[in-house]
Amino acid sequence: MLKGIPSIISPELLKILMEMGHGDEIVIGDGNFPGARINQRCVRCDGHGAAELLEAILKLFPLDVYQKPVYLMEKVPGDDVKTPIWEEYAELIKPYTKEKPEFIERYAFYERAEKAYAVVMTGEKALYANGILKKGVVIE
Repeated sequence: MLKGIPSIISPELLKILMEMGHGDEIVIGDGNFPGARINQRCVRCDGHGAAELLEAILKLFPLDVYQKPVYLMEKVPGDDVKTPIWEEYAELIKPYTKEKPEFIERYAFYERAEKAYAVVMTGEKALYANGILKKGVVIE
């Protein structure tokens, strides 16, 4: 155990966050996201929701200020599923960036996730709860 580290952050996830450099991206995948197939560096956080994990990561993880720092998977055209988790994400990132999340088409999102530094798999049940964070620099 360490002081100041949210208990939801596992040792493996903390190591990955520390290894990442400026511009590297990390994916937060919902329970349906094919993380292990898409990226070889996949951390399991089963039993945790994506929003609670996002909140914990943002306490440690600087968002990029030079490029869009947050991306979300957009809904497939014609899919009328409700996505209230997007509003929750927007509120959670508000203290860390003035930028609103950018939406990426589903298959383009998968391609981007393949190139990400890592994928964090959650137990999130909400659909379209997949996001990407771009790491910034620590200015302290």
